[in-house]
This record gives sequence, C-alpha cells and structure tokens, in this order.
Amino acid sequence: MTAPSIIDPARFLHEHLQQASPNLLRDMLTTFVNTLLSADADAVCGADYGVRSPERVNSRNGYRHRDFDTRAGTIDVAIPKLREGSYFPDWLLERRRRAERALTSVVATCYLLGVSTRRMEKLVESLGITRLSKSQVSVMAAELDEQVESFRTRPLDAGPYTFVAADALVMKVREGGRVVNVHALLATGVNADGHREILGLQVSSAEDGAGWLGFFRDLVARGLTGVRLVTSDAHAGLVAAIGATLPGATWQRCRTHYAANLMAATPKSSWGWVKALLHSVYDQPDATAVQAQFDRVLDSLHDKLPHVAEHLETARADVLAFTAFPKEIWRQIWSNNPAERLNREIRRRTDVVGIFPDRTSLIRLVGAVLAEQHDEWTEGRRYLGLDVLARSRVTLVDGAADASPSTPTKEVSTELTALTA
Repeated sequence: MTAPSIIDPARFLHEHLQQASPNLLRDMLTTFVNTLLSADADAVCGADYGVRSPERVNSRNGYRHRDFDTRAGTIDVAIPKLREGSYFPDWLLERRRRAERALTSVVATCYLLGVSTRRMEKLVESLGITRLSKSQVSVMAAELDEQVESFRTRPLDAGPYTFVAADALVMKVREGGRVVNVHALLATGVNADGHREILGLQVSSAEDGAGWLGFFRDLVARGLTGVRLVTSDAHAGLVAAIGATLPGATWQRCRTHYAANLMAATPKSSWGWVKALLHSVYDQPDATAVQAQFDRVLDSLHDKLPHVAEHLETARADVLAFTAFPKEIWRQIWSNNPAERLNREIRRRTDVVGIFPDRTSLIRLVGAVLAEQHDEWTEGRRYLGLDVLARSRVTLVDGAADASPSTPTKEVSTELTALTA
C-alpha cells in the first residue's frame, strides 16, 4: 500500500460521495491521515517520494501498518518506514483525549471482569473500536490513573476561592458480588483570577457527615482558603461539614435543589404559579427588593397554601443568603450555575457505562472528565470579574453585610456537634 503525499480535494470528495459508502467518513479519514503521514515523512527525508534530489538526507523503505482508534472508528494507518533511523508521528498517534481514553479503559475493564458482555459489545461498537488487548488496557489505565491522581491531589494555590459549590452524584458500582450505590463528592470554586476550578473529587459509600467532613478537610489541607460563600443542597451532613471546616463562610441553599424540595411540598396543580413566585424573588434588583418580594410571596401563599408558605419561611435565611453579596454575583450564579452544568456533563459521559466494575474505574472516568473541564475553564473567559471578586471580599470583611453562616436547623446543629466532638 502506498500513501501519496498530494491529493486533489475536489476529485477526492466527488469520487467518495458518488460511492455513498456507509464507511465514507472512515475511508476519507484514512486517506487524509495517510496523506499527512506521507507528506511529513517526505519532509524528514528532504525530498518528495520517488524524486531524486541533492537535498535528500534519507529515503523511504515501505510502511508499517497500525490500527488507529478514532471517533469515526478504527482505521488502518500506513506509517512510512525510513532506510536510516525511524519515523514515528507522536503528534498524530496520541491515543484519544483523557476522558475518551478513560471511557475505553472502563469498557475494557468490564470485558475483563465479565460484566454485562452484550451491553459492553454495543458500547464498544458505538465507539468504533475493534479490539482491546489486556496490555493496552493496562498501559492506558496506569497512565490515566497517574494523571487523575495528580489532578485530584494537586495544591489549591490559586486562592482565595471566594465562591465554592459542592454536590454529590449517585452512581452504581459492583462490590462484593453485588451492585451498590456510591456517592461521587464534587466541589468547584472561583479562584483569585476569576476563573472556575474543579477543586476535588472523592468517592464515598454514603453521603453522610463523615464523608463530607473528610472531603472538605482534604480541600483545606490542600490549600482551600478565603471562602466566603458555599452553595449546596440542604443535606445535614454537608452543611455541618461546611460549618466545621470553613468558619466564617456563608452557606447558600442551592436554588435548583430548593425548587425541587418546594415542588415536593406543593400540589401539582399549583406548582406552576408557585414556581413563578419563587423566581420573582431572585429577579429583584437589590437586597431590599428581594426581601420585600419574599414577604409578598409569603402573603400570597399564606391563605391558599399555608404549608408551602411555612416551607418558604423556614428556608428564608438559607435561600436568601446571596443578598450579602454584590448583585452582579446573583445574576452570574443564577444564570450560569457551573455545578448543575457540570453534573449534566458527567452524567452524559457515565450513563453509557451504567454499572462501573469498581471504584477505581469510576474515579478514572469521572476524574478524566473533570480534568478536561478544568482545562477548558482555565483557558476560557473569566467567570467573574476581578472587581466583583474584590468587592465581594471587602464587603464582608468590612461588615457591611452579615457574613456569618445561615442559622442551622436543629438537625444540622446536632450533626455539627457530632462532627466536631
């Protein structure tokens, strides 16, 4: 097989489109990759293939064929061989992005452990991968585990992290011959430069106070400082762990989670207008207007739905904790919630696996997804402006707003006492 270094794009596309082959994309990709490799090898040799030239420093000596796994499927790559030395295109044959490699290794691990073979065959076919050897799996897994572990344990030295969000995702893992639920504990934050960061990932058997306490203690030990606002759901163990490890930080009840809690307490026929009333609170221009609108919402609900009004009144301090911060923060947090968007991305990448063969494979895949997202955030635009971050810190330090955590419920207070004893 030869791989010409020059092709006519118009003629090439016309011929392939006329064939209408089901493997059109794969065939085209194979041709383009082999053409690039041939041209690159000619550049190394100093002259085009088969051309006599005084500038030639090496010559071609056939090809060696390698399977190359791509998103379009496994293609046959013809790598040119040289008469002297060797040619190996590292720039092209880097095998997948981290998350894609992690997913492949998870699939391979499932195969090796004999987990749901029929389902794994469909998943491998959807990835376009024709084969995976045990040695390939071992190399991929070892490299990925090292990268993910370095990412999960890196120093958090870009602080202060003024705003932090925490959440947990439930996933299924095989342990001891049965399928169990485990919790992936996640935290994101906004660093001193205004960019978002993935702060940590740990897998816990249960979403309890002990798990969250160990998680936040690890973040603090790695350098988490300067936290002013933590957004999360109202899980008692989580709130207690925040109070025990981040003294002085305000706790904000997650808007999305609270809406789900309130919906469960509201008759289905009334949820539409109750939801609209709740959203109207968040849409106010300043803290005074927020408090006033909240009072009007309570008045509207008191006679028609007294139990819903009571639910809102009980959660008032937790739901409105954001009013201690500049209003620019409100709009950014409400309109572009990083935790919820990140959760959806993790679910999208992990749902194809279904049941993980072990915790290591779960950490490998989720950790790789988080590392990729972290890189995108670092290279992207600032999430918050530096002036907004500065005003957020100064406002609370000067005491212009109450920076103390929201008053915990009796359940949370009991949990906090148990954790700090």
